[in-house]
Amino acid sequence: MFESLSQLKGKTVLVTGHTGFKGAWLTIWLNEIGARVIGYSLDPAGENNLFLLANLQDKIIDIRGDIRDLKKLRRIFDQYQPEVVFHLAAQPLVKLSYEQPVYTYEVNVLGTLNMLEAIRHCDSTKVGLMITSDKCYENKEWIWGYRETDSIGGHDPYSSSKGCCEVLVSSYRNSYFPMERFSEHGKVIASVRAGNVIGGGDWSLDRIIPDCVRALEANQNIVIRAPKSIRPWQHVLEPLGGYLTLAEKLLEKDTFYSGAWNFGPESDNIITVEKLVYTLLEQWGSGCMIKDEKQSAVHEAKLLGLDISKAKYHLNWHPKWNITKTIEKTVEWYKNYKKTDVYNLCVHQLNDYCNVRK
Repeated sequence: MFESLSQLKGKTVLVTGHTGFKGAWLTIWLNEIGARVIGYSLDPAGENNLFLLANLQDKIIDIRGDIRDLKKLRRIFDQYQPEVVFHLAAQPLVKLSYEQPVYTYEVNVLGTLNMLEAIRHCDSTKVGLMITSDKCYENKEWIWGYRETDSIGGHDPYSSSKGCCEVLVSSYRNSYFPMERFSEHGKVIASVRAGNVIGGGDWSLDRIIPDCVRALEANQNIVIRAPKSIRPWQHVLEPLGGYLTLAEKLLEKDTFYSGAWNFGPESDNIITVEKLVYTLLEQWGSGCMIKDEKQSAVHEAKLLGLDISKAKYHLNWHPKWNITKTIEKTVEWYKNYKKTDVYNLCVHQLNDYCNVRK
């Protein structure tokens, strides 16, 4: 099922943030491809954690570390000589960024700087994918999806930290890894921006699907804030498939594929929080939603979308699961994770995803 990702097989791949929701799914996918995965991250959060439930610590080289620690990062690069780097480690929550802005900027911006420095000084590293966010754009709350060439910005500390990361990646690419000097440095760096990812195995705080699942498992009402806010929802496998497709192109030493890329959903998946939860409840078969209409004390975007024309045209990458299928697979995961092997459950869904033809 992974024939199209054959170049990653046997490669030494470093994944930061591999103990998180998105990083754990990427680690599983890379492991199934046959890559030699080096994970570098903080401890997994909580007992209900995809990394722990899937026993990934037994399947890869699992390292605990802080991306703010440049000396340790440099030692890891020197020891393991990664050929490909996926940088996912981050402080990913908007609400927490208001409470801890300094920590957010340290992790997201300084951490990215350290990763770029480690890549710059490691001869074996040829490909770097810096995962940022759709929130890196200067959000004008308009109906059009943002293109890779649109202005970078960010209203809240989290969003602006991701905007800073994009500027930083662009600066390093221009200063140290310019396309016209590829024969000298041999490195290709790209940044990638996805939508609001959902799927099985996420128990993060202040995220809508984990909040719903916690309430449903406890037989409590689901309380949602900002029910009319519109988001580009997508299954976690959608952007990860885009990242891996892009990495394959970068491994071909084609500098055309450096730069920024959007991996968001189709327009049908850009729906309100309220509609997302209604659809989840229909597929779950029980539960009740209560809307909290009170004005949030902090600013949250009400409308945000991505234009994915570039990835469609140049990478032949297309989203595979519509919003109904996305929620169906999410519910399937949470309904089954307590009664089956979690790693195999993830691989089963990965097979389902890869077997969809577009």
